[in-house]
This record gives sequence, C-alpha cells and structure tokens, in this order.
Amino acid sequence: MTTPTTTDGSCAGALDVGSGSGDLARLLATRAQLVHGIDADPAIVDRARERTAPGAPVTFFVGDALEDVPSGPYDVITCVATIHHMPLTDALTRFRERLAPGGTLIVVGLYRPRSPSDHLIDAVAIPSNIAMAWIKNKGRKAPRPAAMTAPTRPATTTFPDIVRDARLVLPGARLRRRLFWRYTLVWNR
Repeated sequence: MTTPTTTDGSCAGALDVGSGSGDLARLLATRAQLVHGIDADPAIVDRARERTAPGAPVTFFVGDALEDVPSGPYDVITCVATIHHMPLTDALTRFRERLAPGGTLIVVGLYRPRSPSDHLIDAVAIPSNIAMAWIKNKGRKAPRPAAMTAPTRPATTTFPDIVRDARLVLPGARLRRRLFWRYTLVWNR
C-alpha cells in the first residue's frame, strides 16, 4: 500500500484494530481502496463478516493486534475502545511501525480515573450518558448493539500516564481528554 495521492481524502489502505462487528471498517471502506479489520474475538469477527456486503473492500482477521496485524503499511490506522486491552507502549510502537509515511493514527481510548478532575468529568459524564441513551432510544429499553457484544475489560492506565507514554513513542501526538471516560490520540507520521 502506498501513501494517498488523491485530493478527495481517500487512501489506499486502512487498518481498524479491534474492529468488533465491523461498523468502522465498513465506513473506512467508503474512503479506502482496502480495509483490514483485526479483532481477537472469533465470534465478533464472524458477525463482522456476516454484516459486510460481498465484494466490499474489507477483510476481517482474527488475531492479536500486536502479533498478527497484516503487513502494511497503512495510510490510516484506527483503534477505538481497544488499546486498553494491550500494553500501551507496545501497541503504539506496533501501530507506528505499520503506518505509512504521511499516514494517520487515530485512537479513541479509555482511561482509569484517578484525579479529582477525572472524577468531576465522571460526575458530568454519568448523567449525560444516561440522557444520551434515553434520547437515542426514545425512552425505550433497547437491545445491546452488535458492536458492543465482544468481551471487554476496564481501563487500568491513567490519562497522565497515557500522555507520557504516547509522547515518548509518538512525538507530536495530540491527546485530548473526552467525556464518557475516553480520550483521543491523533498522530501523523
């Protein structure tokens, strides 16, 4: 795969780490010539394959994101709500190695609250999360979306530690704390 040469924002290849039921990978396929999705859970990968139209430029793999990532390089790598399942420095290093020159890494991660400001953000996020779910589902109890059925575990790394480690591995990375116990990391190679 090569670095994108188009002016419309499209690219040759993308990788979605922790692709789950494939929603983001299929969205990336509207802008990329080829998308690889990788997830450690065989059942959710089967679901992603079932939900993907035949002929779509998306391939899903079962594997470990640190050991089994299809060779790249990739113009875009995404990792949403997955990186806290891996050793952070190792994961960021692997993603950096697979990213093409000029490529972009986008991470939406989870952090463990520790400081008073973290808990204040949580205090705002909890009622906001409930309100968003109520609005989205129009007050009805809704089944859990397919994208949220894979096994999960809580985050163990604090936001300051994530910032420190990310900046060591990815100089110039932009990190921002978000609501709902999340942060974003964007890095351009």
